[in-house]
Amino acid sequence: MRLDEIDSTNSEARRRAEAGERGPLWIMAARQSAGRGRRGAIWQGAEGNLMATLLLSPPGNFAQLSFAAALAVADMVQHFAPAARITLKWPNDVLADNRKLAGILLESGSGWLAIGIGINLAAHPEGTEFPATSLAALGVVPPKLEEALTLLAARFAHWYDRWMSEGFEALRTAWLARAPQLGAPIRARLPHETRHGLFAGIDAGGALLLREPAGVRAIAAGEVFF
Repeated sequence: MRLDEIDSTNSEARRRAEAGERGPLWIMAARQSAGRGRRGAIWQGAEGNLMATLLLSPPGNFAQLSFAAALAVADMVQHFAPAARITLKWPNDVLADNRKLAGILLESGSGWLAIGIGINLAAHPEGTEFPATSLAALGVVPPKLEEALTLLAARFAHWYDRWMSEGFEALRTAWLARAPQLGAPIRARLPHETRHGLFAGIDAGGALLLREPAGVRAIAAGEVFF
């Protein structure tokens, strides 16, 4: 479904879930008045950018589907920008030429999951902590929102089916293939501390593996900078 304006597509998904909707349902808005990212950050969604949420009721570990969403976004973006270097940054960012092009926010409740996806098609914010970009900044004519969402939905369905039939390892392998910073120094900002080490991959549950002098540490939640 497409809305002209909403507070946020994730908020709309939550309202529908609490009213009994279980999806799968894609919700897209041309404008958001209160878009948000991870840890309560404001998501600046300019008009012409894709702002959408998928509401569904999957079995198993909901968090693993952030990797399916990231792979779907990467596939979609690569289709429109074949010359760009599209990579993934843990836990759920999609980069183009080492600049953030898209972000993903998972929120859940009793039996439902909302996967919010924001993709900078036409514009991107300036002065962000991690540099951002957009398809337009890459010299690509931004696709129409319906065209972008149709391809995104198809690619997510592909990765969701792989997850259902093969488990998380299929997503993990594909995700790592788009994570060229493997072995590179990174800074992991956790809720109460910041750790430094080498990016050693992700484990069988999706946690970041940080190689420190004392050994490898698994991190379930945080932000990564390199």
